[in-house]
Amino acid sequence: MFYFGNGFDKRTLYIILGVIAAAYLLSAGTGFLIEIVLTLPAVVIAMSFHEYAHAWMADKLGDYTPRSQGRLTLNPIAHIDPIGLVLLFFVHIGWGRPVEINPNNFTSNKSRSTCEMLVSFAGPAMNFILAIIFTVIYYLLLTYAPDTQISIILLNIVIYTIAINIGLGVFNLIPLPPLDGEKIFRRFLPYNAIQWLDNNANLLQFIFMLLWFLGLLGKIVSPIITFISNMLFNGVGAIFGLFF
Repeated sequence: MFYFGNGFDKRTLYIILGVIAAAYLLSAGTGFLIEIVLTLPAVVIAMSFHEYAHAWMADKLGDYTPRSQGRLTLNPIAHIDPIGLVLLFFVHIGWGRPVEINPNNFTSNKSRSTCEMLVSFAGPAMNFILAIIFTVIYYLLLTYAPDTQISIILLNIVIYTIAINIGLGVFNLIPLPPLDGEKIFRRFLPYNAIQWLDNNANLLQFIFMLLWFLGLLGKIVSPIITFISNMLFNGVGAIFGLFF
């Protein structure tokens, strides 16, 4: 196990990850490389919009911390963490740069806990909105795009974008730290339960990592993701069948 403390040069870490990624790509063959090319736009869109939504909601509620840190933008460079991006492809768990907020700055007439919940919920909500938008785009392409290789590639990118946004939205609603779901869930808990969550944050994060490592998280969220995907495609598909 390696621990990268504050004194560790991030450039060195990036080089190490780059070497690992290059070695993996060489051994995995062209199929995996094609998959990365098709999923990279989807991942960048999902992560960038997710983090932007957190920043936008905090800004609307009166906390300008994300704005001052340059996070109120859709520019992926402001939101993508290179390490989290690389690990997402190779170990299937990753992260973007978390949006920092200062709850003391909220000027909304809503309670502080409600404002924090809204900021946390904005990320997954944005992913579900994107999934709906790209499902509409999918059926527009399917209905009107010419049958060419470019259209097939675009359809695949759109399908990946839908799947990743639904997956990211559902996954982040799991009520365990460090996910958004924990911050949303705690809004409805009594004070003693919130104190327990705060005192046991490290334990809960360990449980989260253990569940992910054992593959149990995937088994929990996969049926939910499948259900939402089917409902979305069937619903939008029915609309297209009626009006197009």
